[in-house]
Amino acid sequence: MIQFEAIRILILFALAFVVALIATPFIVRLLRFFNVKKTNIRDETSAPVFYQFHKKKADTPTMGGIIIWGTVVGLALIFFILQKMFDGFANYFNFVSRAETYLPLASLFFAAIVGLMDDIFGIMGKGPHGGGLSIKQKLGLYTLLSAVGAWWFYYRLGWDVLYVPFYGNVSMGWTYIPFFMFILIATAFSTNETDGLDGLAAGTLFFAFGALAIISFATHRFDLAAMNTVILGALLAFLWFNIYPAKFFMGDTGSMSLGITLGVMVMLTNTALFLPFFASIMIFESITVIIQMASKKFFKRKVFLSTPIHHHFEALGWPESQITMRFWIVTIVTTTLGLALFFLSRFL
Repeated sequence: MIQFEAIRILILFALAFVVALIATPFIVRLLRFFNVKKTNIRDETSAPVFYQFHKKKADTPTMGGIIIWGTVVGLALIFFILQKMFDGFANYFNFVSRAETYLPLASLFFAAIVGLMDDIFGIMGKGPHGGGLSIKQKLGLYTLLSAVGAWWFYYRLGWDVLYVPFYGNVSMGWTYIPFFMFILIATAFSTNETDGLDGLAAGTLFFAFGALAIISFATHRFDLAAMNTVILGALLAFLWFNIYPAKFFMGDTGSMSLGITLGVMVMLTNTALFLPFFASIMIFESITVIIQMASKKFFKRKVFLSTPIHHHFEALGWPESQITMRFWIVTIVTTTLGLALFFLSRFL
């Protein structure tokens, strides 16, 4: 019954929050013990605005994204094993299913490992500028991961349909592959760019995954809804420590895994065209970076004082916490509008 599914999902949300909240102090101690700190703050010459406002954040622990994906993967594995051993009660909370969550769980884990390696390179001072992978290298990895996902969806699952709001499903044929890749690259890149202020990326991601949890539940994909709510619980616990002033940073192991998983979730729920509503701030952040890079390359001048756009507002004198809260508010409004349009287009 749908009531029992709702109860299961709410319990999993609360459980993920409690588990992540309890685990966080231990993980932070480990990060500090192994000196896993953000040592690469861009210098004053290459990024004066960024350096002015963020030099005080040098030596802040990073790789905190482990808390989020570790909680999700850990709970999935525990309940999956318990279900195999005991069935019954354990089966009620198991949200691992071939049809709904194999792909997003695999995407979350493998992207997290890739991001973890990038964080380690940054800590060790390796990479083009001693801060891990460059933007080009990250885009290359995003392309590789998205190509694997596109191949799986198109050739293994036979998916090539895109839902167009107020029109219906449209068969895209082989063009579904580059479209799928574009969505995953965009979500991964945008999440990485948004992860620049305390609580900003985690907060905007919370509302995006919240929208997908509602959509998954409304379309009776209950295991997918459960996974989304476990992510929400872990994100909320992460935010407890990550809001200004942050005790640690998400790192690429968090931003890459959550960005890729967000893209996979969007494709699974066939809501790609609603993404501009659910991830409005993240997309806006990426657009400003692209505009700034293009303007500097072709016109030799800046459009913004600094990018991503949250740094531009810092340069204008907005306090960091104010920028974060206002961006959250914008995300809430656009996400609500996106959900309204989804239900209008689907159920009217």
